[in-house]
Amino acid sequence: MATHKPVIINELFGELTIPPEGELWNVAYCKPRREKRVADWAAKNMIHYYLPQLKTSKVFQRRKVETTLPMFPGYIFLVLSTRSKELIAQTGYIVSFIHVVNQKELLEDLSRICVTNKKAVPMQKALWLSKGLEVEITEGALQGMRGIVESHDKISEVRLQVDILRQAVMVKIEPENIKIIGEYEIEEIDE
Repeated sequence: MATHKPVIINELFGELTIPPEGELWNVAYCKPRREKRVADWAAKNMIHYYLPQLKTSKVFQRRKVETTLPMFPGYIFLVLSTRSKELIAQTGYIVSFIHVVNQKELLEDLSRICVTNKKAVPMQKALWLSKGLEVEITEGALQGMRGIVESHDKISEVRLQVDILRQAVMVKIEPENIKIIGEYEIEEIDE
């Protein structure tokens, strides 16, 4: 009988802040199921990263097994200089890098997810929305956090979006703890 040891990786190595001069946050697209290996390699080489993870549980032969899987399969967020970008590309696990135009916006998106995970608020994968209502959570563990809801009918399903990936996670919040800020719409800009 084969047994596999779960790979346990810290979600965050370093801090979710604007990096020093000469370094930038990058989004690395990895080969399938290699995100944790890239994170492990980055930590051993003192490269800061963020790999958000979701806890999952399955039942195998009447045993409940809990694991963590990358929240955004195939992607890891890294703080890289030109030299460290070349080094991490040599691992053979990276397919490509996504250029981050707005560092501040990316950090805001990632900070919302990081805070939610730290406060152990249950999250689940959700569709990314280009239109909806921007809301603010007024009570509870996520008080002050902003997100997007699809419509007034689904006001309790607040999405925390990572716009650069066009992916999102959803948290369930009581409707009375949500304040609508206004309309939300992504405008497509052709480059």
